[in-house]
Amino acid sequence: MSINKLNPVLSATYENFPKGRIITLVVLRTTHSETIFRTEGSGEPMCSEFVPAGLEDKKTIVQRLVMTKRKQVAPERRRGREFLRAHELLYTSPKEGALCSLNTNAPCEMCVDCFLYGFAAGGGGAQKSRVWTEDAFSILTTAQAVGDRTINAIFENGTMRDENGKASTALNTSEYIKPGVHFIDVVTLKDVTADELRYVIGNILLTSRYGAVSSRVGRMENQILGVFGSIAELPSSLELVQATYDALPKPLEHPFDTDDLSAAIKQVISNWTNKRGVSMQLSEDELTSLIEDVDRHWSEAERDNFLKRLDKSYQPFRLPPAEKKGKGKSKKTPVETES
Repeated sequence: MSINKLNPVLSATYENFPKGRIITLVVLRTTHSETIFRTEGSGEPMCSEFVPAGLEDKKTIVQRLVMTKRKQVAPERRRGREFLRAHELLYTSPKEGALCSLNTNAPCEMCVDCFLYGFAAGGGGAQKSRVWTEDAFSILTTAQAVGDRTINAIFENGTMRDENGKASTALNTSEYIKPGVHFIDVVTLKDVTADELRYVIGNILLTSRYGAVSSRVGRMENQILGVFGSIAELPSSLELVQATYDALPKPLEHPFDTDDLSAAIKQVISNWTNKRGVSMQLSEDELTSLIEDVDRHWSEAERDNFLKRLDKSYQPFRLPPAEKKGKGKSKKTPVETES
């Protein structure tokens, strides 16, 4: 199996201390419906940044859409937690006495999600995330990839005025990202086991809704185009987008062919084995075999055994609530954490 090739950069078991083993996933994210990535509230413009167009063409500055790191990892964590909840693998928080949940400052500190994606409980302990994400950038510019939609809400009489003749105020214009827009992303995994790798890849491939109003829009497909083993981080998402832009024929227009883009990305990352610290890249066949391995473990027949085996692997590192509290009180200085 191709996952065996990654053994030099995989941990045999979970360990509390890092040992510099890194697996990098190159992910292509493609919108399949209208999608909204913006800051809090409504009416704000789409998240975007002005950056150099390419690594070679550094003088041309373009505005690219940004899929922020939190917009990526939050839906994927929630997707994984759905399965943990279904298989009764979420634990009760010692702080609140309630089942582990996100954004409550009361993690259970014992489930797969807490051990892998990290947590920070105020004064009660912390776990640094071992899934490192960064902002993903669109290959096309904001002007090419964003459209405007007029939104209105009519009354039951089919008009914009009620029975008293009062006009509806539910009329505005909102920006949206068009279907068929591509975001290129680099995900870094630190000191993960084989089952943790399967869990993270499964979360990425099984998550299909991102951004705001995801119950109605935000459909997205994720593809993994490359897997690397190394002792150092690989080029960033921005560098990959810029190198891919340089490799593509110009001009670029929406809609952009996904196969052409995939081929250009694979051409760029084929040179990454020459980067400092990179020890391996899975071939096309090995990558296909890895995805098949992940699909098999997430299948209906094997999912329960797979998740329970992964959950059991953390048992030696779970501390009773009383021991955690005592351990937390002994700390005299705050520890900087990332969740």
